[in-house]
Amino acid sequence: MDDRTVLISGAGIAGPALAFWLRRYGFRPTVVERAPGPRPGGQAVDVRGTAREVVDRMGLTARVRAECVAEHGMAYVSARGEVTWRMPVHAFAGEGIVAEIEIERGDLARLLYEETRDGVEYLFDDSIETLTETGDGVRVTFERAAPRTVDLVVGADGMHSRTRALAFGPESAYVRPLGAYLAYFGTPYPDDDGWFLMHNAPGGRVVGTRPTRHGRTSALFSFVSPPLGLDRRDVAGQRRLLAERFADVGWRTRELLAVMADAPDFYFDLYGQVRADRWSAGRVALLGDAAWCPSPLTGQGTSLSLVGAYVLAGELAAAGGDHTVAYRRYEEVLRTHVRRGQEVPGGGISGFLPASRAAIRLRDASMRAMTSRPLRRLTTRLFFSQADGLPLPEYAVTG
Repeated sequence: MDDRTVLISGAGIAGPALAFWLRRYGFRPTVVERAPGPRPGGQAVDVRGTAREVVDRMGLTARVRAECVAEHGMAYVSARGEVTWRMPVHAFAGEGIVAEIEIERGDLARLLYEETRDGVEYLFDDSIETLTETGDGVRVTFERAAPRTVDLVVGADGMHSRTRALAFGPESAYVRPLGAYLAYFGTPYPDDDGWFLMHNAPGGRVVGTRPTRHGRTSALFSFVSPPLGLDRRDVAGQRRLLAERFADVGWRTRELLAVMADAPDFYFDLYGQVRADRWSAGRVALLGDAAWCPSPLTGQGTSLSLVGAYVLAGELAAAGGDHTVAYRRYEEVLRTHVRRGQEVPGGGISGFLPASRAAIRLRDASMRAMTSRPLRRLTTRLFFSQADGLPLPEYAVTG
């Protein structure tokens, strides 16, 4: 086999990263994306552990670091804005932790797009409608573009993957809700202290502000809830729900809710994980959140996407384009690493969103203890070690 044309659904992080490596190995990738262009904004994401080595092999470390968010660390605040616990970014200096790369998701997506737009076909404002596997390829129809037949298809289109639904089955078989929702959006308020600030309120709620590279802050809202059955396209309904859930919360909540309606990058979704017992079906493979979404609680989503893209492209190159061999090796190399990356630290949802005032005080006390010198080694293993531990294979450039 010599499968060389690869259609990738999704132009977030995983899709363009895969296109980067496929182009280097002589494949002909096409990326289709529902949005009209690279999506701007979004929360800061971490590039950790093995993923830093992937970025280095891409030759992009300097560019990525130049666009990093200058964040001093994370702190919890009371309703009056008093700091109750603080963890500087260098809290674990000397514990074997290399400084993390923290970059806004939109900036990283744009950078990857800029690195791949020459030599990679991008179909923006479009999406896959149907997939039909034939004897020698996959016949694909689109919402806008003309149908075509490609050798391989890769779904890198997120937790709610359309590709996965078409080739593997309904979302309910793969997405596991974790019992909470999150929202974030950019604000016009300037950043004045460089800290990621969060305020917990009883009822399993948190509101936060985070500095951006552009001198402003982004807002974060999360709350405990069973699945609500909301229409993902009903943005107005999502905003109303958020305003109702946080109407009585103090700190800066009122002013943040006041600018929510005008935020063009408003995002709302459930906390969930994707669990799939296989990442390929015939000529179709899954990558990133579509295959293994670990949830934002882990801080591993971007790192796993970058590592996964590197391995999938490398195995396709090593197998000479034979997807039957490459897809099997892709899973063999990554399964254990992904499983570790999906581990939710720090008490999971209940640790992040304590239900009562007493639980909030207990969480703050435990976090202060975990960042104290006697327990730093344990905390390092709990929060950072999942990103390491995968020796990256070396793949020869054959294209």
